[in-house]
Amino acid sequence: MSGDVTVSRRMGLGLATLLVAGNLIGSGIYLLPATLGAIGSISLFGWIIAALGALVLGGVFALIMVVRPSEDGLADMIRAGMGPYWGFQSTILYWIGCWLANIAIALAVTGYLSVFFPVIASPTWTAVTTSAVIWLLTLVSIMGPRAIGKMHILTLGIGLIPLLAAGTLGWLWFDPDLFAASWNVSGETGGSAVYGSLLSVFWAFVGVECAAMVARTVENPARNVPLATMGGVGLAALIYMFASTAIFGLVPAAELSASSAPFALAVERILGAAAAGLVAICAIMKASGTCGGWIFVTGETTLWSASAGFLPRWLAKPDARGIPVRALVVMAVVMTIAVFATAAPSLAEQFETLINAVVVFTLVTYVYAAIALVRFTKEASRTIRATAIVTAVLATAFSILLIASSGETLLLVTAAIALCTVPAWFVVKRGATPA
Repeated sequence: MSGDVTVSRRMGLGLATLLVAGNLIGSGIYLLPATLGAIGSISLFGWIIAALGALVLGGVFALIMVVRPSEDGLADMIRAGMGPYWGFQSTILYWIGCWLANIAIALAVTGYLSVFFPVIASPTWTAVTTSAVIWLLTLVSIMGPRAIGKMHILTLGIGLIPLLAAGTLGWLWFDPDLFAASWNVSGETGGSAVYGSLLSVFWAFVGVECAAMVARTVENPARNVPLATMGGVGLAALIYMFASTAIFGLVPAAELSASSAPFALAVERILGAAAAGLVAICAIMKASGTCGGWIFVTGETTLWSASAGFLPRWLAKPDARGIPVRALVVMAVVMTIAVFATAAPSLAEQFETLINAVVVFTLVTYVYAAIALVRFTKEASRTIRATAIVTAVLATAFSILLIASSGETLLLVTAAIALCTVPAWFVVKRGATPA
């Protein structure tokens, strides 16, 4: 890693735990109850299983940081552990996942805007509005990192209001009979319903590697990074489960699955339309801040990938201020096309398609990281070696289990992208990436 952080400026266990929890508790959950409404309140078991899987995956990255603290970022870990080609493939998968995630978060903005403008909930207007959100936030990103940073500062705490409102007040109005009536509305067996919920639920845990990525800024990282990862994932999982479970005791599953703003709908049942409008505004602001930040990150990722020869090199040219304007504009065009290409009869269905793709692409890179961990620990002590192997096997099994649940179409798309990276890698190696 580039440089050390002085001991006095390093994070303790508590702060590192909050960093993990804060990074996981984002705007991505705002539409999840609508997706899970098609399954039912039995998805609570999906949350428990996904949280356990996230803890194991977090253990993979924590162990990598213990034995190889010099690695920067997920792609670098994979490159060092598996070779340059696999680092390249993971970079491409991460890049695609970034802009698909941006669309999903922009959909959350659109969904909560529909509280005030119901016409937006129609497929055509959903696509138009989501595209407008993407372009507006792209313009903010072009203004530079300070503009994005100010958006994050403004929206950071606001984003918790919808979750806390549902997760605390919701239990005061919780209806056990309604929760039971919504238990399994999928038409599948209980096991199949829970299995079918896992991929969507894990969307909330994408980014579990964040504590390991900043290990050099944590006091006693060998001890505190694993504990912070476990604690942060556990804290985020509890908040998610409390909020999501409470919603099923407030609103019937059928209404949730048809909603474009499930948390606003739940709060409306408790406190009325005015409070629902306030929750919707909070969700819009937080989702906008998150989406703007990730659009900027995607632009930087595109710039870096192009500089490395992984993408057309003309995308590697920032403007005079160092802002990747070309990359941002091109990505906005790509995302706009993808918005219309993934349009579905309901906003919740489109959201599910996008987040499932993001999760599958991310899980593929997590499998690579688990393999890299085993290779990194060849010369480690017997205890660390054994722990690494068990953790890697469990993480790989969990990831493959979720990937296999994604369905034939998404599996074929993932396989096709992976295969396309083979000839692309030979182009990259020859330095002949088209400009």
